[in-house]
Amino acid sequence: MGFTIGGIRERRTSSRRRGRGADCTTVAELTGLWGWEAVPGARAAGGRCSCGLAACPSPGAHPLDFAPVVPAGAALDEVAQTWGSFPGAAVMLPVGRAFEIIEVDEAAGRRGLVRLERMGLPTGPVALTPEGRAQFFVAPGAAAELPALLYRMGWDDARLDLRCLGPGSHITAPPSDRGGLGPVQWLRSPALAEATRRPPQARLLLGTLAHAAHRYAVRGTAG
Repeated sequence: MGFTIGGIRERRTSSRRRGRGADCTTVAELTGLWGWEAVPGARAAGGRCSCGLAACPSPGAHPLDFAPVVPAGAALDEVAQTWGSFPGAAVMLPVGRAFEIIEVDEAAGRRGLVRLERMGLPTGPVALTPEGRAQFFVAPGAAAELPALLYRMGWDDARLDLRCLGPGSHITAPPSDRGGLGPVQWLRSPALAEATRRPPQARLLLGTLAHAAHRYAVRGTAG
């Protein structure tokens, strides 16, 4: 995957001596340890997006069009060379190659995560956005499989605040700011034991998350 945990700490120390920012260290961990791609993203300030478009549809929540993707496996030196051209950029993760995302409301996500852990089911990382969305990392292919999975599980015609992000989508990585609303956080941070494993298959999480999402969707309608 590029380098070991000890190597990350050693490089982190040397990067500080050379004046490299914390963003470079974060990106190097994402690419070198977890094997994810990363790309510099726009930031929002005062309602305006750093991309320069006056009518940006997603201010502070999209990759910079002219920024290159930092490949999976990139170490700190490679990251610093790329990221140095985009100081202060948000860290964005392309979805589709290493993982896809099942996204639900924060309350449903918290409840679903507790139930999954109690049942001993495998769970990958879970990010929490400042908009109140829980993003569960699952194996690639989830977006294409979602309609059929929901149908087989009997959730295809239910009211669900649930969606799947697949290829072509991007998420903001913790601890970057998203849309000027605040930082994205880890609800369940990546575990070291998972560094060489793919995220769980969507079918292992979907039933529990769909149940939680439906419960909170109905509660919101009633209340």
